[in-house]
Amino acid sequence: MAVIGFIGTGNMGGALARAAAKSGLAEELLLANRSPEKAQRLAEELGGRRVSNQEAVLRADLLFLGVKPQMLEGMLAGVREALEQRKERQLIVSMIAGKSLQTLGELLGEDRPVIRIMPNIPAAVGAGVTLFCCSGTVTAEEKDLFRRLMAASGLVEEIDEHLMEAASGVTGCGPAFAAMFVEALADGAVACGLPRKQALTFSAQMLLGSAQMLLQSGEHPGILKDRVCSPAGSTIQGVRTLEERAFRAAVTDAVIATYEKKF
Repeated sequence: MAVIGFIGTGNMGGALARAAAKSGLAEELLLANRSPEKAQRLAEELGGRRVSNQEAVLRADLLFLGVKPQMLEGMLAGVREALEQRKERQLIVSMIAGKSLQTLGELLGEDRPVIRIMPNIPAAVGAGVTLFCCSGTVTAEEKDLFRRLMAASGLVEEIDEHLMEAASGVTGCGPAFAAMFVEALADGAVACGLPRKQALTFSAQMLLGSAQMLLQSGEHPGILKDRVCSPAGSTIQGVRTLEERAFRAAVTDAVIATYEKKF
């Protein structure tokens, strides 16, 4: 059991706080946010407690930082005294986009254990992907605690830091692309006469089921595609149309564009 603190309880911070609450490992859940009302609502939902940034720093054994990148240095300036006062070991988990372990070490102190994470929006429904990497001062026990805290959010995967930006084009930006695909499928079905609500439900469920098949089988996506494409059937004609419109190239280029934007 550990005292878990969050500074920043927006969409992602709130989703991860819910995962931490479900883990059963939080002795106490401390929630701080620029908007106190938002932190209070989440505290009431999860049985946590709304606190100031300073109290979160002073009391949390594991502290999540979920502020916007441009606000990080200002936030740290406001809690610098609390950081210096705390004598017990404290694990910092940063979900701040674009802030490397090196940068975080410079801002927080090189000896402070830091885990850098890149979660995504589906963590809110327990089906997310949280990528993480660790500073050299993080122990195996601390890494294990973090994994168990985040288990309810979905897949939790450690990767090399230099791969974070490439992976985020799929995990972080991908939900937007997936939502566009579902919407486009539904639009096509509506054009053919299906009611909008059913079109959206069927499209989303199809994507969910297809993804589960790929994950459970471990097979290449092309195998699933070939199984659905009967000779001279309707599916292969749809595939041909997507190929004519450069569907795969467009998706590949979208992921590369997100990667290049970060540099």
